[in-house]
Amino acid sequence: MAKQPFHPGDQVIVCRTRHKSHPGRRARDVRPAAHGDDYCYYVEKLWTVVDVLADGRLLLTTPRGKQHVVGANDPNLRRVNWFDRIRNRALFAPSSPQ
Repeated sequence: MAKQPFHPGDQVIVCRTRHKSHPGRRARDVRPAAHGDDYCYYVEKLWTVVDVLADGRLLLTTPRGKQHVVGANDPNLRRVNWFDRIRNRALFAPSSPQ
């Protein structure tokens, strides 16, 4: 089954690798680093598609406004589904007014 194309406004989850001494509560697959006192783990980030570029890459934005360009076929990128909304409901909670 082919992937459906991404559109501006789509919410996606990007899985990022981190190396730190104290993994956060959203850390997944935590393992000790090979040579030290750190840990290697993955964190799922909720980003929004801003634009689909001419070469097929996606311009994504974080909730704080940083922008990243990622390939649409990146294995660490996936669409948000209903299970993600239940499991990570804190990410989808409406922001409080500032």
